Amino acid sequence: MLPFRELRRRPSRFVVATVVLSFLATLLLFLGGLLDGLYLGSTGAIRSQDADVIVFSSGSRDSFLRSRIAGDLRQQVESADGVDEVGGIGFVLLGAQVPGESELADVAVAGYEIPPKGVPAPPADGEGVADSSLRDRGVSTGDTILVGPAETPVTIIGFVDDTSYLQQASVWVNLPTWRVVQNANRPDAAVADDIVQALVVRGTGDLANSIDAATDGGTNTLTIDEAVLALPGVQQQGDTFDQIIYSTLVVVLAVVGLFFSLLTIERIGLYGVLKAIGASTARLFAGVVLQAVIVATISFVIGSLLALLAAAMLPDGVPLTLIPSRFVFTFVGLLVAAVLGSAISLRRVTRVDPASAIGTAS
Repeated sequence: MLPFRELRRRPSRFVVATVVLSFLATLLLFLGGLLDGLYLGSTGAIRSQDADVIVFSSGSRDSFLRSRIAGDLRQQVESADGVDEVGGIGFVLLGAQVPGESELADVAVAGYEIPPKGVPAPPADGEGVADSSLRDRGVSTGDTILVGPAETPVTIIGFVDDTSYLQQASVWVNLPTWRVVQNANRPDAAVADDIVQALVVRGTGDLANSIDAATDGGTNTLTIDEAVLALPGVQQQGDTFDQIIYSTLVVVLAVVGLFFSLLTIERIGLYGVLKAIGASTARLFAGVVLQAVIVATISFVIGSLLALLAAAMLPDGVPLTLIPSRFVFTFVGLLVAAVLGSAISLRRVTRVDPASAIGTAS
């Protein structure tokens, strides 16, 4: 086919567009990787909850650190229609001393009753199951880390994946251990034995309305997805990065449109000859689109390699996470932008007059 022959014999025509699109593909993957890294690193502990809703105290603005639920309020939640199981949960954000390491590791000590997905049943007092990201900070099974300024000891007995909270590696402990850590290191926010920050609830029906009605407005109940978006900065980060990513795709469309418009002008004589020997406008335009798709595909491959190289060279502190779905999204976005951009040249192709084009070429 003519489009393939031109690409093979005159690749220099497409070098500039390929280089520009490769860097744009790298930028798209880099931005998407940052967005995914920030999202996954902030929300893992909540996304992993094996429950239907999360219950906060009213006035807490859906924040775990501000929320407090006492025993009497918990009883009201347990009595609500549709509720099958209720478990307490709490978080405290602190630094931890790791054996053999000079720098503190940021941890989120999480007390729980209902195990999140992938997390075992609550361990014994003074023991914890850590997020696997703590391995990068030198933590191994059997190590005892000293948490907070009070140096509260927690022995790590295992690891789980994708359970970080607000960019801090989680350490899952039973509720009594969480209260010990909280009260020793955050005396201004000390909690009694019957107090938790929030409740995770399993059940059926319209649980959110049922629970909030049963507590007479003493709680605010969210689904897991709503609780994820209520975490500080998650919604704002997503909106900001999405705007940048889609703006970059518009730039891709503009680059492809400009490139193929100029290329079409150069080919006016060739198109006139092809139309004179019977080539249809649809066939000519299909060749333009095919070339745009090939250029976009090559650019995506180059951009992916550059993004992977950048990810390997960045320090561990940069929350860049390249996941397969981000590559798929970027590839599809490039293809759509390339097709739409090449469509800009459609008007020039359809208006080519064989006689005048041949005359101009001669």
